[in-house]
Amino acid sequence: MSLLTHLLACLFGMGSWVSINGLWVELPLIVPQIPEGWFLPSYLSVLIQMANIGPLFVTMMHRFRPGALNETAVIYVIIGLGTVASFLLGFFWKETVVVAGGARSVALLTLTFFLAAVDCTSSVTFLPFMMRLKPQYLTTYYIGEGVSGLLPALVALIQGVGVVHCINSTQSLNHTLNSSNSSVTFDLQAQYQPANFSVEVFFFFLSAMMLVCLVAFMLLNFHPAVAKENPNSRYTNGVKEKSQKNRRWAEQNPMMDPYRPANQRRRSSFGTGTYSWMQVFYIFVILAWVNALTNVVLPSVQSYSCMPYGNNAYHLSATMAAVSNPLACFIAMFLPIRSLLLMGALTVIGSGVGAYIMGMAVLSPCPLLINDISGGVIIVLAWIIFVLALSYVKVIIGVILRDEGHSALVWCGAVVQLGSLLGAVTMFPLVSLYSFFSSGDPCNTKCP
Repeated sequence: MSLLTHLLACLFGMGSWVSINGLWVELPLIVPQIPEGWFLPSYLSVLIQMANIGPLFVTMMHRFRPGALNETAVIYVIIGLGTVASFLLGFFWKETVVVAGGARSVALLTLTFFLAAVDCTSSVTFLPFMMRLKPQYLTTYYIGEGVSGLLPALVALIQGVGVVHCINSTQSLNHTLNSSNSSVTFDLQAQYQPANFSVEVFFFFLSAMMLVCLVAFMLLNFHPAVAKENPNSRYTNGVKEKSQKNRRWAEQNPMMDPYRPANQRRRSSFGTGTYSWMQVFYIFVILAWVNALTNVVLPSVQSYSCMPYGNNAYHLSATMAAVSNPLACFIAMFLPIRSLLLMGALTVIGSGVGAYIMGMAVLSPCPLLINDISGGVIIVLAWIIFVLALSYVKVIIGVILRDEGHSALVWCGAVVQLGSLLGAVTMFPLVSLYSFFSSGDPCNTKCP
């Protein structure tokens, strides 16, 4: 295998969610400077789900007009749009417009919608494009997708996002003219550390990452070394030519997985027929569940689950969780175990650990072991295990569905977005409308 192709596949995957991931980690610096304040995360959640119109359109075109949509052209358009939108955010993110008598960050919200449309649509276009390369490169793509969350988090860490210092402040109570009845109390006040570089620089960095993704995609299409890695020239815009349709099973299956019997009886009409419809349903349910947990449900309460244990525990858990995603993909590159039983076991383990994290978020600002150093250690380890287990499951499902053909990967991307949508619909009212979770004061919260 070509090292260059691995690198390009990784950089290509990195562009899938880098913009939205970057926007989320930059919120502590954006929120104080815009009129929406901390309602912005709620607005972002709604915008991201509205942007699912992109993958819905692509999926419907694939279902009812196969071959009519030029997959490569769509990818060029969405990467270009993501690059331009990220660049424009660097200039206009603070600009406001008076709407209904109040100032609104129209430019920020509009450009964010375009970024969300780009990233959501990448789920149903980037993955199917990887059918043009050998199966091993799909895992490298997933590593890049994990890096799309890790890299912005590391840059934000260098930037100093959300670092809080507790400083002494004095307050005078019952102050009178002769000061005879005055009393002074000492209190701690949370003060955020100034950023090492501006929000504008961060958005330009995101734009540069999208530009790198665009260059990687161009090289994947035109570089001679990559062309040699193309195992099958039968794909045109992601759809097999009709002349090869009847030979799909005989040619594709041995190439994808040498451990499968060459004359295995088709168990369903899905893909190559390797899996029964019950097994296909099982795979897609797990895929939706895992993506709901990892993309929306748990990330939406990460600060509630970690901040009570201290600023260091929060930043360490966020960073290590971001590292765990590409690490799981790297492990899957060498141990791609296509076991439905293992998939279910890891899902149960990850979900159990996720339940502990959710429990600590519900108990915030006074979770278990709040006054013990072991509490912080356990919550950090919980986030690492949660992301490792479920990220491995996502990669293995991607590998399995890649073996089933281009159509299976399109539906894979659609189910990923469906799972994220269901997670957002569940968590949005709990977090934003009903204030089910409480963060407390990082400097003054006292727990028994």
